[in-house]
Amino acid sequence: MSNSMVNDLTKGNVTKLLLKFAFPLFLSNALQAIYNIVDMIVVGQYIGGAGMSAVSIGGDILHLLTFVAMGFSSAGQVLIAQDVGANRLDKVRRTIGTMFTFLFIVSVLISVICFIIRDPMLGWLNTPLESYKYTMDYTITCIVGLVFIYGYNIVSAILRGMGDSKRPFVFIAIAAILNIVLDIIFVAYYNMEVFGAALATVIGQGVSFVVSIIYLYKSRESFCFDFKLKSFAIEKQALSRIVALGVPMAIQSAAISMSKIVLMAWINMYGVIFSALAGIYNKINVVAGVISQAFTTAGSAMVGQNLGAKKDERVAQILKTVGVCGFIISIVFSLIIFVFPNQTFAAFTSDTDVLAIAAILIWPIILNFFGSATRSISFSLINGSGNTKLNLAVAIIDGVISRVGIAALLGFALNMDCLGFWYGDALAGFVPIIIGMCFLISGKWKTNRF
Repeated sequence: MSNSMVNDLTKGNVTKLLLKFAFPLFLSNALQAIYNIVDMIVVGQYIGGAGMSAVSIGGDILHLLTFVAMGFSSAGQVLIAQDVGANRLDKVRRTIGTMFTFLFIVSVLISVICFIIRDPMLGWLNTPLESYKYTMDYTITCIVGLVFIYGYNIVSAILRGMGDSKRPFVFIAIAAILNIVLDIIFVAYYNMEVFGAALATVIGQGVSFVVSIIYLYKSRESFCFDFKLKSFAIEKQALSRIVALGVPMAIQSAAISMSKIVLMAWINMYGVIFSALAGIYNKINVVAGVISQAFTTAGSAMVGQNLGAKKDERVAQILKTVGVCGFIISIVFSLIIFVFPNQTFAAFTSDTDVLAIAAILIWPIILNFFGSATRSISFSLINGSGNTKLNLAVAIIDGVISRVGIAALLGFALNMDCLGFWYGDALAGFVPIIIGMCFLISGKWKTNRF
């Protein structure tokens, strides 16, 4: 979103501009969700429950490992958006260079540490014996390719902070198409099993990252970044700003991911069938995440740029539009799950043992769709305004206290077992909207300008 677009953002066209910005985000996130789901579908159809369990566990580990990339790149996006809105182009350049170098170092460190502790890590998750080898193959492969995920998140944050949500869609489309094609080739034709699915994902992400870097380099003048070696130096003030906003965002992402890891470890105690079911639940809920992430990203950028331009009166209309759009999409996807549950679950696997009890997932999945829609309203305001303290509080309350706490209450105390864990996860998704509405009413978001 350029500065001229900020000036054009009147109350009458908020919806139009938000959709224009969010729609490519929604499509790119949907493509990312699709190629994650394709891993599960291909493995489920050709390997069965043990393979699904491996992709589920390995996918949760991978998602946890990306928490730093998601948190700090989101912080960089908000800072770039606010600086663009305030026409502080020198700060934009320093933020880009610092973010690149800092997150590259972090990605390498995380990969090395996780490779060293790979065996105990799977043990902590109560990985079923039937899927242990598959899970190890998937996890190691994704750890090696972690740097590509971090790189893509950095480039996407830069582009979105500058108001360009179309190119990230193109880049993720490249990854999605490659992943789908290679999934079929590696798993179905070359019998590379779960390793083939993970390798397809890493190759797709790697190619997408390379293409995005080439585009950014060719368009470097438009992004106030010259790609000279000295420009990648970590600048103290820029790092301070990124860390101040990025740590709460990273903790928020990590807290939710960690809570899902805890739930997965509990579910794995019930055997490989429930572990495979958890994979279906998680992959379908990736779609819910698509709704939340797309509109949160768009809403945060618009809130950030308008606060930077001191156009506070536009924020309420942005949040309203985010909520309406999220709810409409949630209704559509919920109807699909409710009307066609058997067809939906059968798309993932032909394993009769898994399909026999899959219907228990219907209502937790639907609740998750609507919880994700409400989350995007709150985090558009919290992230867009750069309120680090509140972001951290929500992360702890949402990711740790409510999600794990409600799941433990329903699953263990009320003897609902795995169903209780899934309901707990779904119900916790509504906690941020309560906090976000209180923050909106308080008006304190108007004072947070980085």
